[in-house]
Amino acid sequence: MNSDTIVQLIQQSMRVGVGFTASVLETLQDGQKLNQTISELQEEIAKKTEEWAAKGEITEQKAREFLDKWLNQQKSSKTNPGSPASTKTKADVGQEIQQLTEKIITLRQELEYLREKKKS
Repeated sequence: MNSDTIVQLIQQSMRVGVGFTASVLETLQDGQKLNQTISELQEEIAKKTEEWAAKGEITEQKAREFLDKWLNQQKSSKTNPGSPASTKTKADVGQEIQQLTEKIITLRQELEYLREKKKS
């Protein structure tokens, strides 16, 4: 990165900051514009909440399918020790389950946060 690029980046950052501040001040001074901005933000939050809820549902379904498949493989590997399902270690499977569980928890927390934010 050369010095001209850094200077341009700093100038652009300053302009963004000044432009943002000017927009906020204009919005606060105009009641109608303020109401419109708040309404747009609420609509955007509602859309994102729905999008994340759908994504969370899909992720939860995939996790269930994965667990069902894994459990079925475990059952079949006990009856058939030479099957490929028995090559994964318990630690690998446990780690995958932990990662999926963490993803589900994170998605649920985000969804709850957005629902609470929407209420206020």
